[in-house]
Amino acid sequence: MPQTKQTQAIKRVRATQPKQTGVCVKLTDYDGNAFSIMGRVSAAMRRDGIPRETILEYQAEATSGDYDHLLAVTMMYVEVS
Repeated sequence: MPQTKQTQAIKRVRATQPKQTGVCVKLTDYDGNAFSIMGRVSAAMRRDGIPRETILEYQAEATSGDYDHLLAVTMMYVEVS
């Protein structure tokens, strides 16, 4: 069975160590634009006291691929609801 782009993106992300920050971000019922997602996640991470280096790492990693990669990286760093 061929893999979807999303499955491939998730496998690429899971190849790295988990980086959960303990931050929970509600993304449902909000704009699904990539920059909107990154903005909400970054703001939540700042609000919860996550170090700036970790936030910059998230942003760099999230923008290093396509939209599916952004979602996979986001779920790696925060709990999405």
